Amino acid sequence: MEKAVLVTGGAGLIGNAVRTLLETRGTEVIAVDRIGLTGDGKPLTVCDITDVHRLHAVVAGRSIGGIIHCGAFSGPMVQRENPSAMVQVNIVGTANVLELARIHSVDRFVLCSSTSAFGNTASESGPAMEPVPEDVALRPSSVYGASKAAGEQLVSTYAQQYAVDGVSLRISWVYGPRRTTDCAIRTMIEDALAGRSTHIPYGRNFPRQYIHVDDAARALVTALDAPRLPRRTYTVTGGTYFTLGEIGDMVARLLPNAEISLGLGSDPVDDVQGRFDISAIERDLGFSPAIGLEDGIRSYAKWLCAEENGHLEGKSN
Repeated sequence: MEKAVLVTGGAGLIGNAVRTLLETRGTEVIAVDRIGLTGDGKPLTVCDITDVHRLHAVVAGRSIGGIIHCGAFSGPMVQRENPSAMVQVNIVGTANVLELARIHSVDRFVLCSSTSAFGNTASESGPAMEPVPEDVALRPSSVYGASKAAGEQLVSTYAQQYAVDGVSLRISWVYGPRRTTDCAIRTMIEDALAGRSTHIPYGRNFPRQYIHVDDAARALVTALDAPRLPRRTYTVTGGTYFTLGEIGDMVARLLPNAEISLGLGSDPVDDVQGRFDISAIERDLGFSPAIGLEDGIRSYAKWLCAEENGHLEGKSN
């Protein structure tokens, strides 16, 4: 009988997409989160990953073949005024889920990490090598980035010390349906659909490497399924490298009502990062992003439009 896969953070953007992808192919999924329903109404098992006893109770008597750990605070813009909570959820929570993997002899553990673990990839002497490989020194500039770097170290150490076959995927900025935290692409689209102008006081020359949520989920499932792991960390992006100004121009081409202006300078809560090298995951695991940024923005705009129309219809009924 096929073993189940535990997905933490099942109510979140990536966790929900991972759960959907696994269930669509017929895999039994135990999806957990602190709340009991996803945004689209799917039931979840209520479990806080900082409660190690509840974690073990959830899987008691179950055969767990793999864990995809997406449960975490999800970006440097989240919980900035509460670093202690970030440490508890993203570091202690990861340790708790790794302990679950160790005790239950789970076949594969996959951590949803972040390119924020890199921090700024430029130094005082200028930009680092490009494309930026996985094995550069990590210099996270936020507690969020540090928490992801710490999680990666825990995964690697559990693999070395306890033979937990784990891997961390450093995923870049994710966009797409059901994202709730700050997203420049969503803001541009929603403003255009509503007939509003968009002004962002920074970013015209600021690069950002986006990945569609469906590609991010597929990368995590690919890592779960891989017969072997030549590395313990992989970087995953959508394969593009555009400034927010260029992305705004792209949105304006797709949505003629869009009026978008951006100031100069960096995002105040993001890192300045060179193009990331994603050749390792392409070579070792056979994963490549499938959704181009323009196609992704187009489909995201259709989804947001349908959601808004559905919301308005619900109000009128």
